[in-house]
Amino acid sequence: METCGALYQLMKKDFLKTPSTETEWRAIAQDFESKWQFPHCLGALGGKQIYIQPPVKSGCLDHNNKGRLYVTIMAAVDANYKFIYASLETQDKVSDAGLFAHSDLCKAMDQGLLNFPPPEPLPNSDITMPYMFVGDEAHPLRPDLMKPYPNKQMDPSRGILNYRLSRACRVAENAFSLLANRLRVFRSTIFLETDKVEKIAMASLCIHNFLRERRSEVYTPPAFSDLKNGDHSIVEGTWRNRGHGTCQPLEPREEHNALATAEMQRNLLRDYFVSAAGYIPSQEENIMLD
Repeated sequence: METCGALYQLMKKDFLKTPSTETEWRAIAQDFESKWQFPHCLGALGGKQIYIQPPVKSGCLDHNNKGRLYVTIMAAVDANYKFIYASLETQDKVSDAGLFAHSDLCKAMDQGLLNFPPPEPLPNSDITMPYMFVGDEAHPLRPDLMKPYPNKQMDPSRGILNYRLSRACRVAENAFSLLANRLRVFRSTIFLETDKVEKIAMASLCIHNFLRERRSEVYTPPAFSDLKNGDHSIVEGTWRNRGHGTCQPLEPREEHNALATAEMQRNLLRDYFVSAAGYIPSQEENIMLD
């Protein structure tokens, strides 16, 4: 475990660095726009539960509602499947739905400490939009965090917004699944205490980013992760045939108090994606598949 802790301390500055300037955030947003056709996106949020089995009498009480012990990773991922932020939660008093709210990332966003670019018009449009993260149903809806419409009362335009969001959110799903498939430690239950699992997890995220940056052709060869066709449809990566390993998705949360400004923002994005300025080929066909 000392090795994992030392690796993390050595690598985190270069290989698990959260952007801190407008220039760095804009570079990520430009990648999301060019690779996944989602403008103003600062990263995709995702979370996974790592199942563990601590030794007897370890005192670990970190379990989900099925009685299984776990450590949860909450992370932000860039357009190239690299982690740009991660935190671990090992307290069973925090639900899956509250993981983001208890993270340092959320606190920094609330306090305006991350130097996001100011709101700007969307490409080829006069619609001014803040820069934002994207997340799935397990996350809250906020002006700086966009999530899909609920499935109930869906119409075609909302379906297109959800499809475009799901394309951007795929990078988080892919990053976690690449991690689980490539690093054997995540393929089954980990028989260690939570503090040791934390060291393994954080070191593994750094190693993943290092390999994505320096040895991508070996670590994630073509077709292993999801790819985009010429018509912007998605070809699923071969990792999906292997499953998630011990890294399991979080449960969706039910939204009760979405901010009116975030709802308005989501509606503006919906309108943008069905307009000539934001349209991509095949999006109507793909909402029938999701």
